[in-house]
Amino acid sequence: MNDETIPRVKTRYAAFADNPPPGRSGRVMFAGVDGLDVYNISAPFRSAGRTVIAGRVEARDSEHSTAIFFEEAGGVWHPVDGAPRFALQDPFVTFIGGELVFGGVEVRFGAGEPEWWTVFHRGPDIFDLKLFFAGPQGMKDIRLCELADGRIGVFTRPRGRKGGRGTIGYTEVASLDALGIEAIDAAPMLTGMFHPLDWGGVNEAHLLANGEVGLIAHIAYFEDDTMYSLRHYYAAAFVFDPASHGWRDLAILAGRGQFAPGAAKRPDLVDVVFSSGIDVAGGVTRLYAGTSDAEAHWVEIPYPFDVPLARATATSDVSTLIVPEQRLQA
Repeated sequence: MNDETIPRVKTRYAAFADNPPPGRSGRVMFAGVDGLDVYNISAPFRSAGRTVIAGRVEARDSEHSTAIFFEEAGGVWHPVDGAPRFALQDPFVTFIGGELVFGGVEVRFGAGEPEWWTVFHRGPDIFDLKLFFAGPQGMKDIRLCELADGRIGVFTRPRGRKGGRGTIGYTEVASLDALGIEAIDAAPMLTGMFHPLDWGGVNEAHLLANGEVGLIAHIAYFEDDTMYSLRHYYAAAFVFDPASHGWRDLAILAGRGQFAPGAAKRPDLVDVVFSSGIDVAGGVTRLYAGTSDAEAHWVEIPYPFDVPLARATATSDVSTLIVPEQRLQA
């Protein structure tokens, strides 16, 4: 497929918006952060015997953020006592080889343009995490997934000469210790996914029962296709086959309208949904997301893949993960 003939993100969203799936939604409420915003969270996960969320915490007029672990009490999420805090944006988690892998985007602010890269920590739980890898400069949205054969699937998102405005790539390494910048830089791109004026990235990766990988992602475009216009970000999902390196069933899960009205960091960010991940429990799938770079919300959605998860999500019962007719249509 010629890149120019790939469907635009705006076209995909227009089709979705004609008949969005109904679903309950709500805002994730936080306390103990001195009035700062909490957004671009992780989905809830289990660690050290508790259910926690990692969230990006910062002032409305700043990009200097702290990633903080929270746990819920009385419907409100509070910082976990004694848990470490990290000078990172957009925290994320996965589990590989029984270890918690926690990451985020480290940003260096100086006299010129900010510089950033994705960093990874690992350990038995949130209280004992050690830095083990930093990705290429300028690359966000690197995500990992433990595959059925024990290898590590690595989803990348280069920009510029190789990736344009942001294209998803994929490679594999034998273990966390084998993760390296050269492998990430050399990762082949997933072709046919984005028009040259659009972009996207992976937010969360789940091994599926058939050995494929289910991805929760974001896809985006600028209002008038220039960098200083209104940004449109949508939550999306697709399935990737590590054996063939092919992808299928790219579908939008939610736009800003599926969540309650709320604040925005800037006027150009009012239509931003930055996917966090999903939690599947009792036959219900809940999508978590940051909205408008200011708040965190959730919405109930149809289960987004046509194959069950190979492993339960943090708060789920694996025996009740899937009702086949819940599958979201592409």
